[in-house]
Amino acid sequence: MRDRSSPKIILLTGFEPFGGARRNPAGEIAQAWHGRELGGAKVVGAVLPCVFGEARRELARLLLRHRPSLVLCLGVAGGRDAITPERVAINVDDARIPDNAGHQPVDRPVVRGGPAAYWSTLPVKALVADLRARGFPAVVSQTAGTFLCNHVFYGLMHAVRRRRGVRAGFVHVPAMREAASPGEPSLPLSGLIDATGLMLRTALRARRDRRISGGATH
Repeated sequence: MRDRSSPKIILLTGFEPFGGARRNPAGEIAQAWHGRELGGAKVVGAVLPCVFGEARRELARLLLRHRPSLVLCLGVAGGRDAITPERVAINVDDARIPDNAGHQPVDRPVVRGGPAAYWSTLPVKALVADLRARGFPAVVSQTAGTFLCNHVFYGLMHAVRRRRGVRAGFVHVPAMREAASPGEPSLPLSGLIDATGLMLRTALRARRDRRISGGATH
């Protein structure tokens, strides 16, 4: 357990590669920020296994060990052309492809008996506004899917639901240019690392979210 006199902790997670890919920008971003300081807080970066159940358990261990005041979990969304802070996590695992251990749950709850959904407690619209102001493509996302990203997002929000003062949420990033397929939307890894730092600063600073449109028609 962290001593009260210790610096605040930011927990930043990504995933290991999956689906046959050799690299995952989310995991590399988390590793790049590990051990750095930001806004008077120490960043702990960690790479989660791309395995249902195991990813949640590893996240729970990290939360217990570090007692962070801010948690940002990252995942890659191939095909998306923008950085997308997620608004809501839903209580369902419905895997289109197997995870790295060959598991492919269908229509199972992430947490049996848990609520249907949890809202992110990050200032998602402020994140988008600040990213755009710095030239990064960004939009609010209304769905984190039903694979490992949503699994971890829901598990995170369930785990911190009674922890006062903890802000937490999930952001999808596009593919990184260094490993993207021809024609696939992407951003350079260095840019994604910088954008993550900007989001962390905004999350530390913004006490309230921006009241601007972030909806979608589909």
